[in-house]
Amino acid sequence: MAKMGSLKTSYKEDMALFQNTWVKVWLGILIAGLVICPYFVSNYQLSILNEMAVAVIGALGLNLLIGYTGQISLGHAAFIAIGAYTTALLTGDLGLPFVVSLPLSGAMAAVLGMIVGVPALRLKGLYLALGTLAFGFIVEYVIFHWDLTRGDLGMAVPAISVAGFEINTERQYFHLTAVMAVLATIVAKNVTRSKIGRCFTAIRDRDIAAEAMGIPLAKYKIMAFAISSFYAGIAGCLMAHYQRWIVPGSFDIHQSIAFIAMIVLGGLGTILGAVLGAILITAIPHAIVYATDLFKDSYPVFGGLIVDFKLGIFGLIVVLFLLFEPHGLAGIYRRTKLYWKTWPFRY
Repeated sequence: MAKMGSLKTSYKEDMALFQNTWVKVWLGILIAGLVICPYFVSNYQLSILNEMAVAVIGALGLNLLIGYTGQISLGHAAFIAIGAYTTALLTGDLGLPFVVSLPLSGAMAAVLGMIVGVPALRLKGLYLALGTLAFGFIVEYVIFHWDLTRGDLGMAVPAISVAGFEINTERQYFHLTAVMAVLATIVAKNVTRSKIGRCFTAIRDRDIAAEAMGIPLAKYKIMAFAISSFYAGIAGCLMAHYQRWIVPGSFDIHQSIAFIAMIVLGGLGTILGAVLGAILITAIPHAIVYATDLFKDSYPVFGGLIVDFKLGIFGLIVVLFLLFEPHGLAGIYRRTKLYWKTWPFRY
């Protein structure tokens, strides 16, 4: 049977990760851009890109839990903290190499995520959100008062060393975080296309119907918490080694809300939305700082207003997105793609 346009003629084609040649071309351009980019930007701009890459990993995990499974969580920052402090203890106190601490940090967060997922089986909606919020407060209290984590004094985290090669510069960190973000995105995309991802979506859309079709809700809800927490643990590990010093205040409720904003503004239930939302939310504070520096000399009053209302500006951007673009950046992308695919036969 001959193919017509983007018509799929087999199940294998429909399930292909790269649906057509254009997708492969754009992927190649993206990879080339990630390789070349560090040589044409400043260290400050590279630091922003590093923050974005780590945020992408954390947002992907939360989107699998909230966007695909429908389980609301306000404790994502707690799992990032678990990953960060696990790698700090393993590499700093025990002297284990980074290649060992990285998966163990994700595994530790995943185990605790499964523990949180068990009582969460009896909770839904607001009650589940409050339960995960309480877990976040518990983790924050523990790292504040546990002797091993040094309380509010914080912990030093050694630089990443792989096979005797130490990663110190912004460019070296970017190559590492970019590779990890790309791998995390590919894995998340494959999870959503698998049986696990389809079960997640069925539970999100109607859990009673999903159970009636034979989907074990307990198994897949706990699995969703475990996978989401694993992603958060990996993000926390990379964040800790990048910052080289971690304190409990870095993993409070504000960070959890920031990750929720990422997946909402990017587009719930889409891998692309998690990536775009992480980039947007990470970029907004830096854009505000840039605007402040731009106007503080020529228009000092306006620059001062930006500083005073920085949080208000951030909140206004979120509200405007929710009002005028509820499907997020992924929704804008889909409409734009549809517009050009149907051109000039559009109305």
